[in-house]
Amino acid sequence: MINHRSKLRGRLLAGAMTAVFGLTGAAALAAETAPATSAASVARRPNFLIIVADDLGYSDLGAFGGEIETPNLDALAKAGVRLSGFHTAPTCSPTRSMLLTGSDNHQVGLGSMAEVLTPAQQGKPGYEGYLNDRSVTVAELLRDAGYRTLQAGKWHLGLADDQSPAARGFERSWALLQGLQNHFGADQDETYKAAGAASTFRADGKVVTYPKGVYSADFYGDRMVDFLNESRSDSRPFFAYLTFTEPHWPLQAPPETIAKYKGRYDAGYEALRDQRLARLKALGLVAKEVKPHALVDTPAWASLTPEQKKTEARKMEVYAAMVDRLDQNVGKVVAALKANGQYDNTVIVFLSDNGAEGTRIDTVRGVTDPAKLAKLDVDNSFDNLGKANSHFGYGPGWAQAATAPSRQVKGYTTEGGIHTPAIVEGPGVAHSGRIIDALTHVSDVEATVLELAGVSRPQTYRGRAVAPTIGRSWVPVLTAQATAVRTASDTTSWELFFRRAVRRGDWKAVYLPSAPGGAAYSRDAVLPANWELFDLKADPGETTDLAQHQPAKLKELIEAWNQYAADNGVVLPPVGPADTGGAAKAAGR
Repeated sequence: MINHRSKLRGRLLAGAMTAVFGLTGAAALAAETAPATSAASVARRPNFLIIVADDLGYSDLGAFGGEIETPNLDALAKAGVRLSGFHTAPTCSPTRSMLLTGSDNHQVGLGSMAEVLTPAQQGKPGYEGYLNDRSVTVAELLRDAGYRTLQAGKWHLGLADDQSPAARGFERSWALLQGLQNHFGADQDETYKAAGAASTFRADGKVVTYPKGVYSADFYGDRMVDFLNESRSDSRPFFAYLTFTEPHWPLQAPPETIAKYKGRYDAGYEALRDQRLARLKALGLVAKEVKPHALVDTPAWASLTPEQKKTEARKMEVYAAMVDRLDQNVGKVVAALKANGQYDNTVIVFLSDNGAEGTRIDTVRGVTDPAKLAKLDVDNSFDNLGKANSHFGYGPGWAQAATAPSRQVKGYTTEGGIHTPAIVEGPGVAHSGRIIDALTHVSDVEATVLELAGVSRPQTYRGRAVAPTIGRSWVPVLTAQATAVRTASDTTSWELFFRRAVRRGDWKAVYLPSAPGGAAYSRDAVLPANWELFDLKADPGETTDLAQHQPAKLKELIEAWNQYAADNGVVLPPVGPADTGGAAKAAGR
């Protein structure tokens, strides 16, 4: 793999981009209203394959310290680079909106997830719950510049006809529209439809039914292989977006894959956390002196009964099987690229959309009517765990084993929610096997792809103004011409579910409002709460709050976050009735 790639190293270096592409036919017509291919284009434009895992933990892959069998992704990491400082939004749809547009999620419609918009957020610009008309996707720009655009898997960026992948730049698509599905298609039954729990799918824009009994990773892997095989007779380069639903709950997997992990997790989540953290340190992904954050909201493994331990270990076995099966299908797609002669000119980006999911789940989310729930026939007995009619998550213990040394899990603006694994492999990526520890962000994907394709990003698209990019191209660090894409004075900010964070250099401020029951997706988060301050270089686990010791630094970061919120139309909750102004002042209201 590495030798084949080395023949193309440097073709995509910024200094070598000299030729201009001519567009003909439909591509030329589309380009009249799209950004022109820049004079920095290369003679042979690269293909792109963007692969997204759903709720994958930071250390689940072997290349990131995990014990799960992931040889195909590990091979990509060995041949390319690992981005150990990669960050996303705290949950999936906001992350995906930034990945495809390069703009802040509050600008392009996903200021919050559509499923949990508060009354105060509903109807506000940037909180539409789908990609709005202020967005332009990288697929639209590349399609108009002569690329073939392909999508398979989870979309989660709109349900209507004009919000589907087919309406947002993808020529071929087979998409799950919501945020999750039954991985064997059991939610296509009439009982699920009657309960309002059926998932919706579109193929090339048309509503279709998912085939029952086919595992989701296999299905989306096969669809992408089909699309890539079609590309053999097309002279255009391609942009492919493969978005697996693994390992998002409900945790389900083929029995033969689950069997591979029998007994592997019997020592419990604390032992797994220690093992993975040791491997992360050995791999150089975490400094040897790093102190991990303590487990939160998790009973000690030793306090569980033998029956509880048995059940919890099986949940992790199913989860591991999901990651394993995802990796198998990455291998299938890479094999198709090689068989078609497309691999050597394809830039592959792999990432997880947020941190590991730690919410306790044991029933079908959203179904509260006992009569409807009974008809769904959910069976979470031990022998049925992982089958199509089971429905569960693996909880905070296993999730925090996967996010260590970081604090908390998906849904939080702490590092456990937004610090995820990422890999880049392909022509133009220098020095195979490198670890890039610079801060990188999901919004950077669009900027990187456009630079490598030689396509300019417009300020307007088809007569409408579009939100500005916040992304930075990775080309300088991928080509080893630089060690960072952001300076020490650059600011990166987050907000979701009223949880906030802001980072400048190694300093990070975090604000977590109180919420009844500590719910990860509470609609009722209220102030007051306090800003915390951390030095991530010395303390990536966010274990020591320095707010009292560095008040000037904290003030600086809060002011930066306030400006971010104002610039992006962030909607904040009303101040709680008990607040007298101090909390509002600290929160920047």
